[in-house]
Amino acid sequence: MVRFLVGVAVGYVLGTRAGHERYEQLVRAYHRAADHPAVQGAAGVARAGVEGALDKVRGGQNTGR
Repeated sequence: MVRFLVGVAVGYVLGTRAGHERYEQLVRAYHRAADHPAVQGAAGVARAGVEGALDKVRGGQNTGR
């Protein structure tokens, strides 16, 4: 959800300043980057790191996920 809201905000600002054609170009570039396997792998590693850190902060409690 946060990713979507950030994308909307950035897209709105850039789109209003650069015009619709440039906005569409930026959206396509974003999707190519976000769908790239290396980016997906890095996101998985980052997500695991954050979840591990949260588990430590919570005292090792399992949240049921």
